[in-house]
Amino acid sequence: MDRGNQAEVTADILSEFVEVVIHSVLYCRGIYPQGVFVRKRKYNIPVQVCLHPDVRQYVSGVCSCLRTLLLQGAVRRVDIVLTSPLSHPLERFVLDIGQVSSDVSSVKDDQFLLRLEQSLRALLLKLNVSDSLLQPLPSACSWTVHVHTKESAAADLEDQMVNRDFPWVEAEESEQQLKDAQLVPLKSLNSHLFKIQLYAEESREKT
Repeated sequence: MDRGNQAEVTADILSEFVEVVIHSVLYCRGIYPQGVFVRKRKYNIPVQVCLHPDVRQYVSGVCSCLRTLLLQGAVRRVDIVLTSPLSHPLERFVLDIGQVSSDVSSVKDDQFLLRLEQSLRALLLKLNVSDSLLQPLPSACSWTVHVHTKESAAADLEDQMVNRDFPWVEAEESEQQLKDAQLVPLKSLNSHLFKIQLYAEESREKT
């Protein structure tokens, strides 16, 4: 397997996982009614996927852009930010991505793939019970995704995404700061391909 294909395998695995995480956060935190979600299977467990076409299109666009950045080795972390009706950040689910490797020779090993799937499943299972660890959100919350990148990669991506009609904009400081935030650790993953720290942050003043 050449280095280009190796990088693509890693980017595919990570971007697909982030897509599942986004839908899971929207479901478990009640951002949309449960009736707009459908139950599917991923990593050999049930997961919830939002059926609303605008949501699916946005999530797909985010993950397509994310894959481009992962191929460049430019992603440091991905945040799913939940905001109040007044656009104040209330919660942030963070995927801190570290030490992404382009060496996927072991992906050919079924045992490696099984262990990786088990690790990704464990992260999702912990995410799915995060609702019990967090304070309730007010009604009518909205959400967005923040991708933390190297500055040079962000500039390149902006040019590429304008052509795809999916422009990114730099987040304002007020869109990133949670008031009186507390950290809620969830789960970590340490594999041959990449490391992930999954945690949530929530404002103690959810208004």
